[in-house]
Amino acid sequence: MKKIRRRIKVTGIVQGVGFRPFIYNLARRYKLVGWVNNSSQGVIIDVEGKDESVDAFLSAIKSSPPLAKVDSIEVKELPLAEYKDFVIKESLTKEEKLTLLSPDIAICSDCMEEIKDRNNRRYQYSFTNCTNCGPRYSIIKALPYDRKVTTMKAFEMCEQCRTEYETPKDRRFHAQPNACPECGPQLRLTDNLGNKLNVKDPLKQTIKLFQAAKVIGIKGLGGFHLVCDGKNQVAIEELRLRKRRADKPFALMMRDIEVVKKYCYLNSKEEELLTGIRRPILLLERKNNQLPTNISKDNNYLGVMLPYTPLHQLLFDDGLEVLVMTSANISGLPFEYTNQGAIKRLENIVDYFLLHNREIHIPIDDSVLRVLLGQEILIRRARGYAPLAIKFSGLKETLACGSQLKNTFALAKGDYIFLSQHLGNIDNLASYQNYQRIINHLKELYQVNPELIAYDLHPDYLTSQFGQRQGGEKIAVQHHYAHIVSCMVENEVSEQAIGLAFDGTGLGTDGKLWGGEFLVCDYSNFKRVGQLKYVKLPSGEQAIKEPWRVAISYLYETYGDDIELFTELIDIEEERIEQIINLIEANINSPKTSSMGRFFAGVTALLGSVNFISYEAQGAIKLETMAINKEVGEYNYQVKGEDGYYIVETTSIIKSIVEDIRLGVSKGVIARKFHNTVISFSVALCKLIRSDYQINLVALSGGVFQNQIILRGIYQKLIAEGFKVYFHRRIPCNDGGLAVGQLVIANYQEGAKGDVYSDTSRDN
Repeated sequence: MKKIRRRIKVTGIVQGVGFRPFIYNLARRYKLVGWVNNSSQGVIIDVEGKDESVDAFLSAIKSSPPLAKVDSIEVKELPLAEYKDFVIKESLTKEEKLTLLSPDIAICSDCMEEIKDRNNRRYQYSFTNCTNCGPRYSIIKALPYDRKVTTMKAFEMCEQCRTEYETPKDRRFHAQPNACPECGPQLRLTDNLGNKLNVKDPLKQTIKLFQAAKVIGIKGLGGFHLVCDGKNQVAIEELRLRKRRADKPFALMMRDIEVVKKYCYLNSKEEELLTGIRRPILLLERKNNQLPTNISKDNNYLGVMLPYTPLHQLLFDDGLEVLVMTSANISGLPFEYTNQGAIKRLENIVDYFLLHNREIHIPIDDSVLRVLLGQEILIRRARGYAPLAIKFSGLKETLACGSQLKNTFALAKGDYIFLSQHLGNIDNLASYQNYQRIINHLKELYQVNPELIAYDLHPDYLTSQFGQRQGGEKIAVQHHYAHIVSCMVENEVSEQAIGLAFDGTGLGTDGKLWGGEFLVCDYSNFKRVGQLKYVKLPSGEQAIKEPWRVAISYLYETYGDDIELFTELIDIEEERIEQIINLIEANINSPKTSSMGRFFAGVTALLGSVNFISYEAQGAIKLETMAINKEVGEYNYQVKGEDGYYIVETTSIIKSIVEDIRLGVSKGVIARKFHNTVISFSVALCKLIRSDYQINLVALSGGVFQNQIILRGIYQKLIAEGFKVYFHRRIPCNDGGLAVGQLVIANYQEGAKGDVYSDTSRDN
């Protein structure tokens, strides 16, 4: 048995997850000497000892801590160094390669027990954490991950915390955010102007304020929430009034899984996600009507999460079961995350603030998911998931700027794509400045110097304008092509596929507004081979906010100028309807659109359900909620084909819907028949395209696929027809996933500047 030495490099998510303590204890178990440290490359280990022990040690590395994710282990043989002990060395910062960072992680069961134990020194301490849980991404300023480069640098550990931090057998060994009531962050309760209240226990007083129907601005892990008692209809209505949020559903936090089961239907997969380490908001079907109806007005689902920090857990006392917990911001502005910003901008919304003095360096909102087709499907990718990386080899250092709505951006370096957290809509100065700040942070964190810049084809997007001002080669990427490629990348599909890109809007290569598209594409190019028939969008952007205008356009396309019919079907003044018809006929501010999202909105308005919307996709959500009994059949539709290009005619569908309305058929039946029709013609076009191009792979992307009836229906029917079908799970199907497609397309089209597409549309 001989003595050997090995230098080991471990890459993946291996910082901020207890990996060095794990290695330290592993080395001690096998009686090895040497050292371990963090570096910009990953974790570097240098060990020597008996060859059998070193081999056993190498095998054991793969059984890493629960939060770690090992991507690769590289081993190099070196001459003996005659180390005397095994130590954790100071982190290195100069290497050019990168390592991956853990997202923020929900409170673990061990820490939960401590905050409930009266005999524990962390009893009811709101910032309890350990190696296996707590803040990571939201507090880090640089890599490698050490306390001195986090916002916890401001808190010097007390003697007891320092002992835990330095004791190899302790679960807080090298836990960078380690703290206790003696040395760590503290809470304070203030009025709505930020004046501190003289109360003995801010938490207990906050609970009393909830019971008095007050609205509290609470600083949490990644930013502020607006919080009130989720069972108090008056408090919820007051919050809606102050926030000017008339209809959009509020997220809820429930005390524990038993409370969730009381109010929602829950399967085993959903329970696993709710109680796991990420604790997202999960869309769950209501079980009964015990909770106030003004939590969620337009659908049968509630957005529910469980407490994910000690602070949240400690809010549930004195019988509190449910809290409204919605992201704190003025409508259209970024998520608030600093004490000063919240006090300045939220004083007219909240009655009080519950603040703390741990700085949030990077704001990060709550992730939103649903379970469908047995899969975890991300709708909003944020806390707990960002900045998890996507493996993809052969990319240049690239910045993809993302879309205007539901923005995320993406960076590429080495073998990874880093997709940012959800940043919301980038349509004003404050959101644009926040967007720039987060880009700069991730670029600095991973030392990315982009050679390629990808952005949306739409020239008016602030994100596109930002991209055009950057250094490096610039490539404009068509919106719906990026959608499909993002789905292909997630599913590791590189060969040619049929892409169904259904969403609200995106600029096409013909200058029109696309959104109901059938593409044939790979990473290098795409061809548009089908679409919904164009209709005019009278008054442009205003029609998105007022779907009755879209309904008039579809009626005009179907019946011509029939004011009597229009006023019978649409509950809007005749004079306003005539104004819209005049816009259509004069072709003034009426761009053509093939949008599936607008088709849904127009049909919802036809049914008299939503003429004016207060949040995105409100009409489509209402239509999905209304749809009942999938066995009701479908409407007749026509597909016109010429030279392998297909157009779905909408006039016969609209005529059939109008006939059903006049016959008094229930809205629920009409809504379901409409969904069934969209499913049917989508599958029919895929079969035609397969026959033309000999392609059997289909990728589904775009915000319309958040509709569970549409996703499930198209997926199942395509599978039944023998297709291989791919959809999104970890990358959102909405515009929150667009940047991944932009980034990959830009790399495959390098050298072709600006608009690289030929016009593959048909004027119809």
